[in-house]
Amino acid sequence: MTIKDLQPALVWNIFDQITKVPRPSKKEAKIREWLIGFAQEHNLEHKVDAIGNVAMFRPAAPGKENVKGIILQAHMDMVCEKNKDSKHDFDNDPIETIIDGEWVCANGTTLGADDGMGMAIALAVLTDPAIVAGPIEGFFTVDEETGLTGASNVGEGMLKGDYLLNLDSEDDGIITMSCAGGIDTLATFDYKPLAAPEDLVYFEIKLSGMNGGHSGTDINTERACATRLIARLLWDLRSSVEYELAHVDAGNLRNAIARDAEAVIGVKDFDKEKLSVAFNTFVATVKEEFKNSEPNLFGTIESVDAPAKVIAREDAERIINTVYAAPHGVLSVSLELEGLTETSTNLSSIKMKEEGVIEVVTSQRSAVESRKYDACHRVETVFKLGGGKVRHSDGYQGWAPNKNSKILKTAVKVWSDLYGVEPKVEAIHAGLECGLFLKALPTLDMISYGPTLLGVHSPSERCHIPAVQKSWDFTLGIIEAVTKE
Repeated sequence: MTIKDLQPALVWNIFDQITKVPRPSKKEAKIREWLIGFAQEHNLEHKVDAIGNVAMFRPAAPGKENVKGIILQAHMDMVCEKNKDSKHDFDNDPIETIIDGEWVCANGTTLGADDGMGMAIALAVLTDPAIVAGPIEGFFTVDEETGLTGASNVGEGMLKGDYLLNLDSEDDGIITMSCAGGIDTLATFDYKPLAAPEDLVYFEIKLSGMNGGHSGTDINTERACATRLIARLLWDLRSSVEYELAHVDAGNLRNAIARDAEAVIGVKDFDKEKLSVAFNTFVATVKEEFKNSEPNLFGTIESVDAPAKVIAREDAERIINTVYAAPHGVLSVSLELEGLTETSTNLSSIKMKEEGVIEVVTSQRSAVESRKYDACHRVETVFKLGGGKVRHSDGYQGWAPNKNSKILKTAVKVWSDLYGVEPKVEAIHAGLECGLFLKALPTLDMISYGPTLLGVHSPSERCHIPAVQKSWDFTLGIIEAVTKE
């Protein structure tokens, strides 16, 4: 059995085709070409704007020309994360899907149901001959995951509807009406490379097995951040043993909580035992601290060949102190919407770039614009105190709630009629593209929803099969209700 055998068949067959097309963020050329071919195959009018977004238009059925238009929107890029032992090439290889009970996952990589499943549902609606409705548009954006540049640069005439259904939420039975805005803060630190001392023995230390996850929706789950833990470990070791730092690496993506980290350090031969004891004590300590949220956290220490260079000790201490001091996690919670993280920051990654340069990437989010900037300024200040050169991304605005939204009221009624219970309506601590679409079409009335996805932005990403059927039925129900208005 493959995913093409699942129901609803039209949706899963399209999703199967999508998984075969490489689509990393900022490398959407192949999926854009596939979308254009899809539109041509199904005789759908289509447009591509200067940034690379794709719009497809299904005309109104006869007699339905005056029905309000619906835009079904999803992003075409995916987060490309894989397990350490995976040889998957995201630029060229198809995603290998696996059915595991009621779930679909991938073999050692992200699945790309975020937001490939949203694309599949939209494309299925555009091509389902059984649907009788007003004008329907499919709108597919580029680079949602690494900057929302597609949504920030929508071309003229690309959006032509009254209601927009964003298909990029991840919880069955929840309708999203608002989201956080975000901005990235990046710092580069110069250091002096020195020839590695020959009288030291060198060890690679690794912290692995953490869950990682989405830097917005999972930031309040007390998951360990590998970037912060490696800085904490290197800081702690100073009290037990003198060492030279040759290499440090943690995390990958700005919008993912770091899962793995590693460093290479050199110590005197007579300090090997001290290092081993200090390292194992640290690992035992953090395993106890995170025993509920990170049951698979582990650490390893292995001898390695001497590197060519080490970081000058004063620079290494300065950089590690700075990264350790940088805030990570929830900064404030909403007093208006119970259970909502209002403001947070994610210590995304630390990377050695060209010789003499280390880069640290962080990401801030908030439902309140002023607090978003307050968070990024706090991070900037810490980095500057440590001698870092700081820059910020352009950022993106949040999506303010509209409790009088007509499409929200329609959607709540449709869900209630279909499933006998009211859906939960909420704001989320993650970036959706909705707020940015208002710049292109200020009159849009919007909601966001989608099937249940777990472990997004990590190789444990999985999609709940029954929830896909419910999202499909819900989408058809909304279209039918709007058609009858």
